[in-house]
Amino acid sequence: MRSVDQEAPVYLHQLPVPGEDRYVSLALVNTRFTVSHGQVDLLDDTEAAHLWLVRHGLLPDQVELNGRQSGRLRTLREALRALFEAREAGTPPADGALDTLNTALAAAPATPRLAWTADGPHRADVPDTGNPAAAALSLLAEDATDLLTGADAGQLTACAAQGCARWFLRSHGARRWCTTKCGNRVRAARAYASRKAGSP
Repeated sequence: MRSVDQEAPVYLHQLPVPGEDRYVSLALVNTRFTVSHGQVDLLDDTEAAHLWLVRHGLLPDQVELNGRQSGRLRTLREALRALFEAREAGTPPADGALDTLNTALAAAPATPRLAWTADGPHRADVPDTGNPAAAALSLLAEDATDLLTGADAGQLTACAAQGCARWFLRSHGARRWCTTKCGNRVRAARAYASRKAGSP
């Protein structure tokens, strides 16, 4: 396995997207996106999927991931994308997407615990550590469930830039692009089209 400390050049292509710092499930959906030279998939093989899980604190570095487990991670990503699309469109999701999320939730459910800190009591669910890969998928599914049913659900938006496949949380109603790079690309395309239309 590649060490988590080794730099993966493909990560340099991905700009931070609003909401990914709060919802790791949003970051998962955004592991497949488009750049100027084509499609990028940050989970394209088992090693890449392992690195992504480790970088997001979902899997210990020393725990190996097999091909079936990395395939389940990619399947969950596509199910979440379908659920996000259904939420935005206001339509029921495909049964398969909902089943995939619910299966991940049930595979390694966290055990509820009461913790006590200086701030007082609070809930601190303990993830099932018997199967670390299943626990990671369960945490991702739970995070997505919180996003889709919580106060931030109304801000969940697909980037309006053509070809971009990322989702983000809108910070204000007028925002249409996940990053300034996408916004600049759209504005440049519009300016080019306008100049071309005005040329003799």
